[in-house]
Amino acid sequence: MEDEMYYVYLLRCADGTLYCGSTNNLQRRVKMHNSGRGAKYTKARRPVQLVYWEAAGAKPDALRREAAVKRLTRQRKLELVRAFSEDGGHGESE
Repeated sequence: MEDEMYYVYLLRCADGTLYCGSTNNLQRRVKMHNSGRGAKYTKARRPVQLVYWEAAGAKPDALRREAAVKRLTRQRKLELVRAFSEDGGHGESE
């Protein structure tokens, strides 16, 4: 069985904060966040908007990359979002 593709993503919450997570289904996960079933953090900060994503390979790779993104400063996360939007949202990894 082939490993499922996972993604690391950033959401912009209604209060302007950023939330980082990983998933194997971006659309479903964003819907879950916006319905209040995604994460405790985003539940009180809805609606959320997907502002960045990148393919991360298998689940262990995605979890490592998610941890690395979470350690970035807010400024560096905003740079990822800016570069992503300028690139047309193609989800390219660094």
